[in-house]
Amino acid sequence: MEKFVEVVFQKKIAFIRLCRPELHNAFNESLILELTRAFRAQGENPETRAIVLCAEGKSFCAGADLNWMRKMVDYSFEENLQDARRLGEMFCAVAECPKPVVAQVQGPAYGGGAGLVAACDAAVGLASASFAFSEVKLGILPATIMPYLLQKIAPGALRRYALTAEPFSAEEALRIGLLSEVVQSEAELEEKVSSLCSALEKNSPAAITACKKLLREMAGKTPEEARDLASQSIAQIRVSVEGQEGLKAFLEKRKPGWQYNV
Repeated sequence: MEKFVEVVFQKKIAFIRLCRPELHNAFNESLILELTRAFRAQGENPETRAIVLCAEGKSFCAGADLNWMRKMVDYSFEENLQDARRLGEMFCAVAECPKPVVAQVQGPAYGGGAGLVAACDAAVGLASASFAFSEVKLGILPATIMPYLLQKIAPGALRRYALTAEPFSAEEALRIGLLSEVVQSEAELEEKVSSLCSALEKNSPAAITACKKLLREMAGKTPEEARDLASQSIAQIRVSVEGQEGLKAFLEKRKPGWQYNV
């Protein structure tokens, strides 16, 4: 069976790579399942400190595969619902992965591909990359990716690009919040992603996981609920093993245990 997702390790960094370059790394049922499983597995892997989502070929991800879309035309509502839920599980596996996730965007990211970028914690893109939320051109909606777009993109910009389906540049993606940084060359792209991973590796794995969870749980809370959640969270991490180690290491002017062998 052909594999569309590859996992490669460099020290403690897991590179999860989309491997359908001849079809612009577009989604089909197999890729969706493989990507979901890869992120869940690396989220549970105690050796993995950070994840880089990257892709082979000229495109990062073109969204849905045409053959997959042809099947959907004849789906019932229930079949479409199940299909949409499987796609939603894939985006959730990326966004809610306990490990920090960095997107390395070397080419166009359209539709669901742009959604993958939004689901990552940080995203670095080549200046030549382009983006679009192209669904309304096909008579459908960027619905499955909308929760992640809303977390990254300014509301006015999201309304414009979700409704017009216009392609936009990497610089515009940076301006509206979809990308964290834009670089000019492949070498700079790899260097910047490596630099981000090095920064992540210096931090407490448990604190990173707790921080990601807190960011998700803060959404929609009242000010009173947010204050209580914040107090509970900081108290829990202070008495945790890594919280105690980090505080002691700082006071004793030494490296904390998680920074050894990085």
